[in-house]
Amino acid sequence: MLDPLTAAALSVPLIFILMALGVPVFAALGVAGLFSVVSAESGAFAYSQLKNFPYHHTAVYLLTVVPLFILLGNFAHHAGVGRSLFGVARRWVGHWPGGLAMASILTSAGFAATSGSSVATAATVGSMALPEMRNAGYDRRLAAGAVAAGGVLGVLIPPSVLLVFYAALTEVSAGKMLVAGVIPGLISTGVFLGGIWLLSTLRPGLSTVYEKASWRERIVYLKDAWQLGLLIVVVIGGIYSGWVTPTEAAAVGAVAAMLLLLFAKGTGASRLSQIWGSCRDTLGTTVMIIMTIVGAGIFSFSLSLAQVPQLISEWVVGLPLPGLAIVGLFLLIYFPLGMFLDAFSMLVITLPIMFPAVMALGFDPIWFGILAIKMCEIGLITPPIGLNVYVIAGLDERTSLPEVFQGAGWFIAMELVGTAVLFFFPVLTTWLPNTM
Repeated sequence: MLDPLTAAALSVPLIFILMALGVPVFAALGVAGLFSVVSAESGAFAYSQLKNFPYHHTAVYLLTVVPLFILLGNFAHHAGVGRSLFGVARRWVGHWPGGLAMASILTSAGFAATSGSSVATAATVGSMALPEMRNAGYDRRLAAGAVAAGGVLGVLIPPSVLLVFYAALTEVSAGKMLVAGVIPGLISTGVFLGGIWLLSTLRPGLSTVYEKASWRERIVYLKDAWQLGLLIVVVIGGIYSGWVTPTEAAAVGAVAAMLLLLFAKGTGASRLSQIWGSCRDTLGTTVMIIMTIVGAGIFSFSLSLAQVPQLISEWVVGLPLPGLAIVGLFLLIYFPLGMFLDAFSMLVITLPIMFPAVMALGFDPIWFGILAIKMCEIGLITPPIGLNVYVIAGLDERTSLPEVFQGAGWFIAMELVGTAVLFFFPVLTTWLPNTM
Protein backbone atom coordinates (compact mmCIF):
# COMPACT_ATOMS: atom_id res chain seq x y z
CA MET A 1 0.00 0.00 0.00
CA LEU A 2 1.14 3.52 -0.77
CA ASP A 3 1.01 6.49 1.53
CA PRO A 4 -2.27 8.41 0.81
CA LEU A 5 -0.38 11.60 -0.12
CA THR A 6 1.90 9.68 -2.49
CA ALA A 7 -1.09 7.98 -4.10
CA ALA A 8 -2.86 11.34 -4.54
CA ALA A 9 0.29 12.88 -6.03
CA LEU A 10 0.61 10.04 -8.56
CA SER A 11 -3.05 10.36 -9.57
CA VAL A 12 -2.65 13.95 -10.82
CA PRO A 13 -0.27 13.22 -13.75
CA LEU A 14 -2.33 10.10 -14.47
CA ILE A 15 -5.29 12.36 -15.33
CA PHE A 16 -3.34 14.22 -17.99
CA ILE A 17 -1.81 11.03 -19.38
CA LEU A 18 -5.27 9.50 -19.82
CA MET A 19 -6.64 12.67 -21.45
CA ALA A 20 -3.65 12.77 -23.81
CA LEU A 21 -4.59 9.22 -24.84
CA GLY A 22 -8.09 10.41 -25.73
CA VAL A 23 -9.93 9.23 -22.61
CA PRO A 24 -12.94 11.49 -21.80
CA VAL A 25 -12.36 13.91 -18.93
CA PHE A 26 -14.96 12.33 -16.63
CA ALA A 27 -13.44 8.86 -17.11
CA ALA A 28 -9.88 10.15 -16.61
CA LEU A 29 -10.89 11.78 -13.32
CA GLY A 30 -12.74 8.68 -12.13
CA VAL A 31 -9.95 6.26 -13.02
CA ALA A 32 -7.28 8.46 -11.41
CA GLY A 33 -9.37 8.79 -8.25
CA LEU A 34 -10.02 5.05 -8.11
CA PHE A 35 -6.30 4.34 -8.58
CA SER A 36 -5.48 6.63 -5.66
CA VAL A 37 -8.06 5.04 -3.32
CA VAL A 38 -7.07 1.46 -4.19
CA SER A 39 -3.36 2.26 -3.87
CA ALA A 40 -3.79 3.91 -0.47
CA GLU A 41 -6.34 1.47 0.99
CA SER A 42 -7.55 -1.61 -0.89
CA GLY A 43 -9.94 -2.72 -3.59
CA ALA A 44 -12.47 -3.85 -0.98
CA PHE A 45 -12.37 -0.46 0.73
CA ALA A 46 -12.84 1.34 -2.60
CA TYR A 47 -15.82 -0.86 -3.44
CA SER A 48 -17.48 -0.37 -0.04
CA GLN A 49 -17.07 3.41 -0.21
CA LEU A 50 -17.87 3.99 -3.88
CA LYS A 51 -20.59 1.44 -4.71
CA ASN A 52 -23.36 3.99 -3.99
CA PHE A 53 -21.26 7.01 -4.92
CA PRO A 54 -22.93 7.89 -8.28
CA TYR A 55 -26.41 7.82 -6.76
CA HIS A 56 -25.58 9.89 -3.67
CA HIS A 57 -23.77 12.57 -5.71
CA THR A 58 -26.33 12.92 -8.50
CA ALA A 59 -29.67 12.28 -6.77
CA VAL A 60 -29.62 15.89 -5.55
CA TYR A 61 -32.74 18.04 -5.77
CA LEU A 62 -30.79 21.15 -6.79
CA LEU A 63 -29.34 19.41 -9.85
CA THR A 64 -32.82 19.19 -11.42
CA VAL A 65 -32.19 22.82 -12.32
CA VAL A 66 -29.55 21.75 -14.85
CA PRO A 67 -31.76 19.99 -17.46
CA LEU A 68 -34.56 22.53 -16.92
CA PHE A 69 -32.33 25.54 -17.65
CA ILE A 70 -30.83 23.78 -20.69
CA LEU A 71 -34.33 22.92 -21.94
CA LEU A 72 -35.41 26.54 -21.41
CA GLY A 73 -32.55 27.75 -23.60
CA ASN A 74 -33.28 25.22 -26.35
CA PHE A 75 -36.96 26.18 -26.45
CA ALA A 76 -36.07 29.90 -26.49
CA HIS A 77 -33.69 29.35 -29.39
CA HIS A 78 -36.33 27.62 -31.52
CA ALA A 79 -38.90 30.27 -30.54
CA GLY A 80 -36.74 32.88 -32.28
CA VAL A 81 -35.74 34.89 -29.20
CA GLY A 82 -32.18 35.42 -30.47
CA ARG A 83 -33.32 36.52 -33.93
CA SER A 84 -35.66 39.14 -32.46
CA LEU A 85 -32.98 40.46 -30.10
CA PHE A 86 -30.43 40.93 -32.88
CA GLY A 87 -32.92 42.97 -34.89
CA VAL A 88 -33.52 45.26 -31.91
CA ALA A 89 -29.82 45.62 -31.00
CA ARG A 90 -28.80 46.32 -34.61
CA ARG A 91 -31.18 49.29 -34.82
CA TRP A 92 -29.99 50.77 -31.53
CA VAL A 93 -26.19 50.49 -31.86
CA GLY A 94 -25.56 49.47 -35.48
CA HIS A 95 -24.52 53.01 -36.50
CA TRP A 96 -21.76 53.21 -33.86
CA PRO A 97 -18.12 52.23 -34.64
CA GLY A 98 -18.18 48.43 -34.60
CA GLY A 99 -21.96 48.63 -34.19
CA LEU A 100 -22.83 45.21 -35.58
CA ALA A 101 -20.21 43.58 -33.35
CA MET A 102 -21.76 45.48 -30.43
CA ALA A 103 -25.19 44.24 -31.50
CA SER A 104 -23.79 40.70 -31.39
CA ILE A 105 -22.62 41.24 -27.81
CA LEU A 106 -25.97 42.71 -26.73
CA THR A 107 -27.84 39.86 -28.40
CA SER A 108 -25.57 37.34 -26.66
CA ALA A 109 -26.22 39.02 -23.30
CA GLY A 110 -29.97 38.93 -23.92
CA PHE A 111 -30.02 35.34 -25.12
CA ALA A 112 -27.79 34.34 -22.17
CA ALA A 113 -30.67 35.44 -19.93
CA THR A 114 -32.72 32.60 -21.43
CA SER A 115 -29.97 29.99 -21.84
CA GLY A 116 -27.48 28.57 -19.36
CA SER A 117 -25.15 27.39 -22.12
CA SER A 118 -22.19 29.27 -23.59
CA VAL A 119 -22.03 27.08 -26.69
CA ALA A 120 -25.76 27.49 -27.39
CA THR A 121 -25.44 31.27 -27.07
CA ALA A 122 -22.45 31.43 -29.42
CA ALA A 123 -24.06 29.14 -32.00
CA THR A 124 -27.43 30.95 -31.93
CA VAL A 125 -26.02 34.47 -32.25
CA GLY A 126 -23.27 33.43 -34.66
CA SER A 127 -25.70 31.95 -37.17
CA MET A 128 -27.40 35.38 -37.43
CA ALA A 129 -24.63 37.89 -36.81
CA LEU A 130 -21.73 36.46 -38.83
CA PRO A 131 -23.48 36.73 -42.26
CA GLU A 132 -24.61 40.29 -41.39
CA MET A 133 -21.08 41.41 -40.47
CA ARG A 134 -19.56 39.64 -43.46
CA ASN A 135 -21.96 41.40 -45.87
CA ALA A 136 -21.24 44.73 -44.18
CA GLY A 137 -17.49 44.33 -44.78
CA TYR A 138 -16.35 43.67 -41.21
CA ASP A 139 -12.91 42.23 -40.55
CA ARG A 140 -13.34 38.45 -40.14
CA ARG A 141 -11.31 38.40 -36.93
CA LEU A 142 -13.42 41.06 -35.20
CA ALA A 143 -16.69 39.46 -36.33
CA ALA A 144 -15.73 35.96 -35.20
CA GLY A 145 -14.09 37.13 -31.97
CA ALA A 146 -17.13 39.20 -30.95
CA VAL A 147 -19.52 36.27 -31.39
CA ALA A 148 -17.21 33.79 -29.64
CA ALA A 149 -16.69 36.17 -26.72
CA GLY A 150 -20.38 37.06 -26.54
CA GLY A 151 -21.11 33.39 -26.06
CA VAL A 152 -19.16 33.27 -22.79
CA LEU A 153 -21.81 35.50 -21.21
CA GLY A 154 -24.01 32.39 -21.23
CA VAL A 155 -22.11 30.96 -18.24
CA LEU A 156 -22.26 34.17 -16.18
CA ILE A 157 -25.66 35.80 -16.77
CA PRO A 158 -28.44 33.81 -15.06
CA PRO A 159 -29.94 31.33 -15.65
CA SER A 160 -26.46 29.82 -15.81
CA VAL A 161 -25.93 26.09 -15.39
CA LEU A 162 -22.35 26.74 -14.26
CA LEU A 163 -23.50 29.03 -11.42
CA VAL A 164 -25.83 26.29 -10.18
CA PHE A 165 -23.01 23.76 -10.56
CA TYR A 166 -20.74 25.91 -8.36
CA ALA A 167 -23.52 26.22 -5.78
CA ALA A 168 -23.99 22.44 -5.73
CA LEU A 169 -20.26 21.81 -5.29
CA THR A 170 -19.78 24.35 -2.50
CA GLU A 171 -23.22 24.17 -0.85
CA VAL A 172 -23.82 27.93 -1.10
CA SER A 173 -27.27 29.33 -1.93
CA ALA A 174 -28.11 28.62 -5.58
CA GLY A 175 -30.58 31.50 -5.61
CA LYS A 176 -28.01 34.00 -4.37
CA MET A 177 -25.42 32.59 -6.75
CA LEU A 178 -27.72 33.10 -9.73
CA VAL A 179 -28.69 36.64 -8.71
CA ALA A 180 -25.01 37.46 -8.09
CA GLY A 181 -24.32 36.91 -11.79
CA VAL A 182 -26.53 39.82 -12.90
CA ILE A 183 -24.28 42.83 -12.20
CA PRO A 184 -21.01 41.07 -13.22
CA GLY A 185 -22.79 40.01 -16.43
CA LEU A 186 -23.76 43.62 -17.15
CA ILE A 187 -20.22 44.80 -16.38
CA SER A 188 -18.74 42.17 -18.72
CA THR A 189 -21.17 43.27 -21.45
CA GLY A 190 -20.22 46.92 -20.91
CA VAL A 191 -16.49 46.13 -21.06
CA PHE A 192 -16.99 44.26 -24.35
CA LEU A 193 -18.96 47.17 -25.84
CA GLY A 194 -16.33 49.70 -24.74
CA GLY A 195 -13.53 47.51 -26.06
CA ILE A 196 -15.18 47.12 -29.47
CA TRP A 197 -15.76 50.88 -29.68
CA LEU A 198 -12.13 51.62 -28.80
CA LEU A 199 -10.80 48.96 -31.18
CA SER A 200 -12.99 50.17 -34.07
CA THR A 201 -12.09 53.81 -33.41
CA LEU A 202 -8.35 53.18 -33.33
CA ARG A 203 -8.50 50.82 -36.34
CA PRO A 204 -11.37 51.98 -38.59
CA GLY A 205 -10.62 49.31 -41.18
CA LEU A 206 -11.90 46.58 -38.87
CA SER A 207 -15.56 47.61 -39.20
CA THR A 208 -18.03 49.72 -41.12
CA VAL A 209 -20.82 52.02 -39.95
CA TYR A 210 -24.34 50.64 -40.36
CA GLU A 211 -27.20 52.86 -41.51
CA LYS A 212 -28.66 54.85 -38.58
CA ALA A 213 -32.23 53.92 -37.66
CA SER A 214 -34.70 56.63 -36.70
CA TRP A 215 -35.81 56.97 -33.07
CA ARG A 216 -39.29 55.95 -34.08
CA GLU A 217 -37.99 52.74 -35.68
CA ARG A 218 -35.85 51.91 -32.63
CA ILE A 219 -38.75 52.34 -30.22
CA VAL A 220 -41.16 50.38 -32.43
CA TYR A 221 -38.71 47.46 -32.66
CA LEU A 222 -38.42 47.25 -28.86
CA LYS A 223 -41.67 45.29 -28.91
CA ASP A 224 -39.73 42.37 -30.44
CA ALA A 225 -37.90 41.95 -27.13
CA TRP A 226 -41.08 41.07 -25.20
CA GLN A 227 -40.22 37.36 -25.16
CA LEU A 228 -36.91 38.07 -23.41
CA GLY A 229 -38.63 40.39 -20.93
CA LEU A 230 -41.19 37.72 -20.08
CA LEU A 231 -38.55 35.05 -19.41
CA ILE A 232 -36.41 37.42 -17.32
CA VAL A 233 -39.40 38.36 -15.14
CA VAL A 234 -40.41 34.73 -14.72
CA VAL A 235 -36.96 33.29 -13.95
CA ILE A 236 -34.69 35.97 -12.49
CA GLY A 237 -37.51 38.07 -11.06
CA GLY A 238 -39.11 35.02 -9.47
CA ILE A 239 -35.85 33.96 -7.79
CA TYR A 240 -34.95 37.46 -6.58
CA SER A 241 -38.39 38.14 -5.13
CA GLY A 242 -38.49 34.77 -3.38
CA TRP A 243 -41.72 33.88 -5.18
CA VAL A 244 -40.12 30.67 -6.46
CA THR A 245 -37.02 28.62 -5.71
CA PRO A 246 -34.34 28.26 -8.42
CA THR A 247 -35.69 24.80 -9.31
CA GLU A 248 -39.27 26.06 -9.54
CA ALA A 249 -38.13 29.08 -11.56
CA ALA A 250 -36.35 26.79 -14.01
CA ALA A 251 -39.51 24.67 -14.40
CA VAL A 252 -41.79 27.69 -14.88
CA GLY A 253 -39.29 29.24 -17.30
CA ALA A 254 -39.08 26.04 -19.37
CA VAL A 255 -42.87 25.88 -19.62
CA ALA A 256 -43.04 29.56 -20.61
CA ALA A 257 -40.37 29.06 -23.29
CA MET A 258 -42.21 25.99 -24.62
CA LEU A 259 -45.42 28.05 -24.92
CA LEU A 260 -43.50 30.74 -26.81
CA LEU A 261 -42.25 28.03 -29.16
CA LEU A 262 -45.71 26.51 -29.66
CA PHE A 263 -47.25 29.87 -30.54
CA ALA A 264 -44.39 30.98 -32.79
CA LYS A 265 -44.88 31.04 -36.55
CA GLY A 266 -44.57 27.66 -38.27
CA THR A 267 -46.39 24.40 -38.82
CA GLY A 268 -47.43 22.11 -36.01
CA ALA A 269 -45.21 19.33 -37.34
CA SER A 270 -42.11 21.54 -37.29
CA ARG A 271 -42.89 22.64 -33.73
CA LEU A 272 -43.16 19.04 -32.53
CA SER A 273 -39.85 18.27 -34.25
CA GLN A 274 -38.19 21.24 -32.51
CA ILE A 275 -39.57 20.20 -29.11
CA TRP A 276 -38.26 16.67 -29.64
CA GLY A 277 -34.86 17.99 -30.76
CA SER A 278 -34.68 20.30 -27.74
CA CYS A 279 -35.42 17.41 -25.36
CA ARG A 280 -32.84 15.17 -27.05
CA ASP A 281 -30.11 17.86 -26.89
CA THR A 282 -30.98 18.55 -23.27
CA LEU A 283 -30.64 14.88 -22.40
CA GLY A 284 -27.21 14.60 -24.03
CA THR A 285 -25.84 17.71 -22.32
CA THR A 286 -27.27 16.72 -18.93
CA VAL A 287 -25.72 13.24 -19.10
CA MET A 288 -22.34 14.82 -19.90
CA ILE A 289 -22.60 17.09 -16.84
CA ILE A 290 -23.77 14.28 -14.54
CA MET A 291 -20.94 11.97 -15.65
CA THR A 292 -18.45 14.79 -15.01
CA ILE A 293 -19.87 15.17 -11.49
CA VAL A 294 -19.45 11.44 -10.82
CA GLY A 295 -15.89 11.23 -12.18
CA ALA A 296 -14.77 14.39 -10.45
CA GLY A 297 -16.48 13.33 -7.23
CA ILE A 298 -14.45 10.13 -7.11
CA PHE A 299 -11.25 12.11 -7.66
CA SER A 300 -12.25 14.63 -4.96
CA PHE A 301 -12.93 11.73 -2.56
CA SER A 302 -9.40 10.42 -3.13
CA LEU A 303 -7.98 13.88 -2.34
CA SER A 304 -10.08 14.11 0.83
CA LEU A 305 -8.88 10.65 1.87
CA ALA A 306 -5.32 11.98 1.75
CA GLN A 307 -6.45 15.23 3.45
CA VAL A 308 -5.00 17.24 0.56
CA PRO A 309 -7.57 20.09 0.78
CA GLN A 310 -6.99 20.50 4.51
CA LEU A 311 -3.20 20.46 4.19
CA ILE A 312 -3.18 22.97 1.34
CA SER A 313 -5.68 25.19 3.15
CA GLU A 314 -3.49 25.27 6.26
CA TRP A 315 -0.39 25.96 4.15
CA VAL A 316 -2.05 28.76 2.19
CA VAL A 317 -3.44 30.47 5.29
CA GLY A 318 0.05 30.45 6.80
CA LEU A 319 1.72 32.10 3.79
CA PRO A 320 3.22 35.56 4.46
CA LEU A 321 0.99 37.09 1.75
CA PRO A 322 -2.15 39.24 1.83
CA GLY A 323 -5.37 37.28 1.37
CA LEU A 324 -6.17 39.05 -1.91
CA ALA A 325 -2.78 38.03 -3.31
CA ILE A 326 -3.50 34.38 -2.48
CA VAL A 327 -6.92 34.52 -4.17
CA GLY A 328 -5.27 36.18 -7.18
CA LEU A 329 -2.78 33.30 -7.40
CA PHE A 330 -5.67 30.84 -7.25
CA LEU A 331 -7.35 32.59 -10.16
CA LEU A 332 -4.16 32.52 -12.22
CA ILE A 333 -4.19 28.71 -11.97
CA TYR A 334 -7.42 28.69 -13.98
CA PHE A 335 -5.66 30.31 -16.93
CA PRO A 336 -3.49 27.32 -17.99
CA LEU A 337 -6.23 24.86 -16.94
CA GLY A 338 -8.66 26.62 -19.29
CA MET A 339 -6.39 25.85 -22.21
CA PHE A 340 -7.08 22.12 -21.87
CA LEU A 341 -10.17 21.51 -19.70
CA ASP A 342 -13.84 22.42 -19.91
CA ALA A 343 -15.37 24.68 -17.25
CA PHE A 344 -17.12 21.89 -15.33
CA SER A 345 -13.91 19.88 -15.04
CA MET A 346 -11.92 22.90 -13.90
CA LEU A 347 -14.35 23.63 -11.08
CA VAL A 348 -14.57 20.07 -9.79
CA ILE A 349 -10.78 19.67 -9.80
CA THR A 350 -9.92 22.98 -8.16
CA LEU A 351 -12.74 23.77 -5.74
CA PRO A 352 -12.08 20.91 -3.25
CA ILE A 353 -8.62 22.43 -2.79
CA MET A 354 -9.23 26.17 -3.22
CA PHE A 355 -12.62 26.64 -1.57
CA PRO A 356 -11.59 25.61 1.99
CA ALA A 357 -8.62 28.00 1.76
CA VAL A 358 -10.80 30.87 0.52
CA MET A 359 -13.25 30.30 3.37
CA ALA A 360 -10.41 30.08 5.92
CA LEU A 361 -9.13 33.45 4.70
CA GLY A 362 -12.56 34.94 5.37
CA PHE A 363 -13.64 35.82 1.83
CA ASP A 364 -17.21 35.74 0.52
CA PRO A 365 -17.83 32.39 -1.28
CA ILE A 366 -20.22 34.04 -3.77
CA TRP A 367 -17.59 36.65 -4.71
CA PHE A 368 -14.98 33.95 -5.26
CA GLY A 369 -17.50 31.87 -7.23
CA ILE A 370 -18.15 34.68 -9.70
CA LEU A 371 -14.41 35.22 -10.15
CA ALA A 372 -13.89 31.49 -10.75
CA ILE A 373 -16.70 31.51 -13.34
CA LYS A 374 -15.09 34.52 -15.02
CA MET A 375 -11.83 32.59 -15.36
CA CYS A 376 -13.78 29.65 -16.78
CA GLU A 377 -15.23 32.10 -19.33
CA ILE A 378 -11.74 32.99 -20.51
CA GLY A 379 -10.97 29.30 -20.98
CA LEU A 380 -13.83 29.04 -23.49
CA ILE A 381 -11.98 31.34 -25.93
CA THR A 382 -8.36 30.47 -25.07
CA PRO A 383 -6.21 28.33 -27.41
CA PRO A 384 -5.70 25.49 -28.04
CA ILE A 385 -9.09 24.12 -26.86
CA GLY A 386 -11.38 27.14 -26.73
CA LEU A 387 -14.74 25.47 -27.26
CA ASN A 388 -16.56 28.62 -28.43
CA VAL A 389 -13.84 29.29 -30.99
CA TYR A 390 -14.35 25.88 -32.58
CA VAL A 391 -18.12 26.48 -32.68
CA ILE A 392 -17.64 29.78 -34.56
CA ALA A 393 -15.04 28.28 -36.91
CA GLY A 394 -17.58 25.58 -37.77
CA LEU A 395 -20.28 28.17 -38.50
CA ASP A 396 -18.13 30.29 -40.83
CA GLU A 397 -16.00 28.27 -43.22
CA ARG A 398 -14.46 31.45 -44.68
CA THR A 399 -12.77 32.28 -41.37
CA SER A 400 -9.87 30.04 -40.39
CA LEU A 401 -9.38 28.75 -36.85
CA PRO A 402 -6.23 30.91 -36.28
CA GLU A 403 -8.21 33.99 -37.34
CA VAL A 404 -10.96 33.21 -34.85
CA PHE A 405 -8.40 32.73 -32.07
CA GLN A 406 -6.73 36.00 -33.05
CA GLY A 407 -10.05 37.83 -32.88
CA ALA A 408 -10.83 36.19 -29.54
CA GLY A 409 -7.46 37.42 -28.23
CA TRP A 410 -8.73 41.02 -28.14
CA PHE A 411 -11.65 39.87 -26.01
CA ILE A 412 -9.45 37.87 -23.63
CA ALA A 413 -7.76 41.20 -22.76
CA MET A 414 -11.22 42.73 -22.19
CA GLU A 415 -12.20 39.78 -19.99
CA LEU A 416 -9.12 40.33 -17.83
CA VAL A 417 -10.14 43.99 -17.38
CA GLY A 418 -13.66 42.96 -16.30
CA THR A 419 -12.28 40.33 -13.91
CA ALA A 420 -9.92 42.87 -12.35
CA VAL A 421 -12.84 45.26 -11.70
CA LEU A 422 -14.80 42.51 -9.90
CA PHE A 423 -11.68 41.38 -8.02
CA PHE A 424 -10.91 44.79 -6.53
CA PHE A 425 -14.55 45.81 -5.95
CA PRO A 426 -16.30 42.80 -4.35
CA VAL A 427 -19.38 44.88 -3.56
CA LEU A 428 -20.31 44.78 -7.25
CA THR A 429 -20.83 41.04 -6.86
CA THR A 430 -22.21 40.79 -3.35
CA TRP A 431 -24.58 43.77 -3.12
CA LEU A 432 -27.51 42.41 -5.17
CA PRO A 433 -27.69 38.91 -3.60
CA ASN A 434 -27.44 40.50 -0.14
CA THR A 435 -30.62 42.49 -0.84
CA MET A 436 -32.67 39.33 -1.42
